[in-house]
Amino acid sequence: MKVRRIKIGIKSVKSILDDFVKTGEAVERGEKVKKETGTYFTSLEAFRKALTPKRMELLHIVRTERPSSINELARMAKRDVKNVADDVKYLDQIGLIEKKKTKRRSAPVVTYEKLMLEIAV
Repeated sequence: MKVRRIKIGIKSVKSILDDFVKTGEAVERGEKVKKETGTYFTSLEAFRKALTPKRMELLHIVRTERPSSINELARMAKRDVKNVADDVKYLDQIGLIEKKKTKRRSAPVVTYEKLMLEIAV
């Protein structure tokens, strides 16, 4: 598996909006804007709520065991399918899991080995 690093950061709403305004102004001036990738949360508490121990366990299982479906992932995690599907959907929305479509199913995929947390002070 190719190693990919996912950047996770903590930024205030004001900081996020300031960055957005600066980017918009740079685009208006015709400047090239560096693409910033990553997933950002507004507080450490929001980060903790998003990456719960159960969700971290799902990420680990997906990366190491490579289940072929959400049902198989739920069996491996010994959890209810609906709860696992909800967690996978959320992790997909924030960019930490991808869904690979097959004929009739959707297999969760993790394409990285590390999550890096960056907190500005």
